[in-house]
Amino acid sequence: MVGRKREPAGAQPDLVSATKDGSMVGGTRNQGSPTISDVAERAGVSRAVVSRALSPEPRPVSADKRERVLRAAAELGFKPNLLAQSLVSKSVNLVAVVVNHIHDFSDLDLFDLLIDRIQSTGKQVILVRVGSVARVEEFLRQGIAYHVDAALVLSDFADAATVRAMFRTDHVIMLNGRHDGLSPAVMPDENKGIAEAVADAAAKGVRRAALLTGRRTSAVERARIRSYRSNLKRQGIALIREVQGDYSYRSGHEAAAALVGDDAPDAVFCTSDAMAMGVLDARRADFPNDRPSRFRLYGFDNLSLMDCDAYPIASIGYDKRTYVDEIISILAELEKFGLRHRPVLVPTTFVPRATA
Repeated sequence: MVGRKREPAGAQPDLVSATKDGSMVGGTRNQGSPTISDVAERAGVSRAVVSRALSPEPRPVSADKRERVLRAAAELGFKPNLLAQSLVSKSVNLVAVVVNHIHDFSDLDLFDLLIDRIQSTGKQVILVRVGSVARVEEFLRQGIAYHVDAALVLSDFADAATVRAMFRTDHVIMLNGRHDGLSPAVMPDENKGIAEAVADAAAKGVRRAALLTGRRTSAVERARIRSYRSNLKRQGIALIREVQGDYSYRSGHEAAAALVGDDAPDAVFCTSDAMAMGVLDARRADFPNDRPSRFRLYGFDNLSLMDCDAYPIASIGYDKRTYVDEIISILAELEKFGLRHRPVLVPTTFVPRATA
């Protein structure tokens, strides 16, 4: 562009500064890259207007000027300097999602929706895979921390106080059952769906049941097991066998032989759909045309896969959109973190399908 000063080869990027009202007045000046001044010149507005129009936060600017700025930025191929914006707004527009791992089917169903909704707010997501209690302790011991606006905790290996220390922030939302009054929590109300599933089995004549569980180190899993036990007892169904898996398809497939036998139960309840899928594939002969001939099969999570012909497994689930809406509404009010919080409960329901 005529009249634009070129940087000498090897020059370092200019530092970005801000006006008193927080408007960006500079950009990373890589050689040949369009700057905020170029966008302002093409749009016929000031650099402060360009900064407001391109800000991820709501800033006052007329619709006409915003449109001109966006058009000019697109024509020039200008990309805002997100780091510079964060220095002014005190926000890095990053949300950490802390997980054990990402291979569970139930995680994949939820993550796609959750990440999409977070990104729609102008923030990006980083996944932090913990894997074990030792990894959490390692993060703390080595001082590893991420600069994020908030952290969402699905991993069952860390409690609220630990995560606040790990990220050096109070902006933590607990989704794993290990919350305290200082961090907000969103949790499925699992007892409702479990009660409905067990009542369905009782109404169909089930009198003996087996339970295939996940990791008992999880606070959520321990509460889930207690709910199954109490509801089975209430319905007069004897729990004749408990087998521990790890929520995975493989653990369900391997456990199938131990769940049925000469003294087979009338129903098998699994605390994840992935384990129920493994049981079904291992015992397909017991489900001619997907109908139970020896025992009824119930899963948990209501995965989208359960609506496919291959796995018509009765399940328990919650509305994931409602669940994510609750999380996003908390993220939108970060200034309220640090207040005393009661968990937000999202109700679960029983979803009948062929295997029951």
